[in-house]
Amino acid sequence: MKGIKRIGLLTGGGDCPGLNAVIRAVVKTAILRYNYEVVGIKDGFDGLIKRGKTKRLTLKDVKGILIKGGTILGTTNRSNPFEYKKKVKGKLIEVDISDKAVETIKNLKIDVLVVIGGDGSLKIANRFWKEKGINIVGIPKTIDNDLRATDMTFGYQTAVATATEAIDKLHTTAESHHRVMIIETMGRYVGWIALEAGIAGGADVIIIPEIPYSIDKIIEKVSHRSKRGRSFSIICVAEGAKPVGGEVSIIEKKGIGRAERIGGVGQKIADEITQKTGLETRVTVLGHIQRGGSPNSFDRILSTRYGKAAVDLVHQRKFGEMVCLRTPYIESVPIEQAVSKFKAVDPGGQLVSTAETLGISFGR
Repeated sequence: MKGIKRIGLLTGGGDCPGLNAVIRAVVKTAILRYNYEVVGIKDGFDGLIKRGKTKRLTLKDVKGILIKGGTILGTTNRSNPFEYKKKVKGKLIEVDISDKAVETIKNLKIDVLVVIGGDGSLKIANRFWKEKGINIVGIPKTIDNDLRATDMTFGYQTAVATATEAIDKLHTTAESHHRVMIIETMGRYVGWIALEAGIAGGADVIIIPEIPYSIDKIIEKVSHRSKRGRSFSIICVAEGAKPVGGEVSIIEKKGIGRAERIGGVGQKIADEITQKTGLETRVTVLGHIQRGGSPNSFDRILSTRYGKAAVDLVHQRKFGEMVCLRTPYIESVPIEQAVSKFKAVDPGGQLVSTAETLGISFGR
């Protein structure tokens, strides 16, 4: 059986704090422990499609990147080789050019491809494993913490800390101006960031995708606080939240090679509160601020553990697997199983129950 000599490494999907820490751990473990070579693939799967987008990674390349946000390899969420957008006769269509990516992998003499990504990137990686016979090892990366197969994804805790700090700052200005302050966090399909940041930041209302909200219930909470002499309120809402019987707010519809852009629910709630109560309401959309900056200590450690464990899987020839946290251990699970279902907030779970006991409203 052919021995492993060279690992390919790419980051796909959105960026988040901790990516560089993972890259560093993969490179250092591969070189120092197993004497493998590492080829960095730039801009996600795009680097397997276009020429000149690969680079051999050495110990020197990962020096000092542990604390840096973003990814030194670059990333994209718009280059699925199985559904690649291409303009033909002035019209955008989707074509399968995955064989070109396979050819690149073989030309680079890559024995195993390590993919750092979320649900979308790992589904693509699994197709390369299942349909093309490419050896794959996955590392979970989603800032929303929505992969069911792992207790935690790196970058999530830093995002929660960023959102919590923003709520802390909004408290003082909300109280000074007697306003309702709405903070909109990331969370397309799950509300983990909004829930944990809302609890940690002392929000009065938390709105998440798993619990459709009633605007009347939100107003009831805000009005009740006002009657008690609390002249301000803090509302933390996930971007994917929706009203009872309604749909999520869409900024841009889905197109060829492009996912729909969700957002605007914070402003929608603000407008309704102002219209129905006359209360001055302001909205802060955190957006990509949650993705940026240096990872906190928790995410640096988790990222490092994931990177090291991924290379261990390579050495053990456990392909088609994704590393995962099963507290307190790092284990692995088939990628196919890892991406089969979202990890959603339980509306009847302990976190939600704790928040409601403390008087936080979920608009229900």
